Amino acid sequence: MDVKTEHNINIKNKDCKKMKSLALLFPKVESTKASLLLLASRVVFGLTFASHGLDKLQHFSDIAAHFPAPFGWSGDVAVSLSIFGELVCGLAFVFGFLTRLALLPMIFTMIVAFTTVHGSSVSNGELAFLYLVIFILSWFAGPGKYSIDGIISRKL
Repeated sequence: MDVKTEHNINIKNKDCKKMKSLALLFPKVESTKASLLLLASRVVFGLTFASHGLDKLQHFSDIAAHFPAPFGWSGDVAVSLSIFGELVCGLAFVFGFLTRLALLPMIFTMIVAFTTVHGSSVSNGELAFLYLVIFILSWFAGPGKYSIDGIISRKL
């Protein structure tokens, strides 16, 4: 094999790896029904989740004083990260913007809430557990075509 052919193969392999990475962030979904269900799920659960973050933001100082602070963090840091995971990432989830990246802090927030605040008890932490399951399933499903990620995916 000559050097030019080998170089072209290397470029194609790199392009293939790039496309696989982009497909993870911006998966293609063809089904209209599935995309509508994903949209409804993102709007309902994303807005509900974001409302928890908005409440924390509006009552920041009161909540930070009593907020469970895992990993040795201060209450201020823990509430700030919780607000980011709930409000900012929740809204990104609603719009389907970088959905899988946005879901990671949301999932982490619910893991921490479920395990540290609620002691891994479904009866005590049912809401945190349900959000956790929904967000993990959403990560695997992707955002659907009625999302910003879907628009980006169609342009790739």
